[in-house]
Amino acid sequence: MAVTRIHLIIHGRVQGVGYRAWTRGNAVANGLNGWVRNRTDGTVEAVLCGDAASVAKMQEACLKGPLAARVTNIEATPWEGDLPTGFTQRPTA
Repeated sequence: MAVTRIHLIIHGRVQGVGYRAWTRGNAVANGLNGWVRNRTDGTVEAVLCGDAASVAKMQEACLKGPLAARVTNIEATPWEGDLPTGFTQRPTA
């Protein structure tokens, strides 16, 4: 099975609203591998890897995020890095 791999930079009110924990929970529920972390510029960065339908579903969900989030834009590019195992929450970069 082919693995779809995307890298997201999520803009808006996405820090201090539980966005990372929400992302991790939803990614695990959708069977995705990858990671999520806050960035010092106020965005959230995530890598999503899995079957195409699950990755697309999660990317669409990221447009809304948790209840308190206000996403204004998502930059999505192919992920060329290592294929992660599991889904983790990384320290701020």
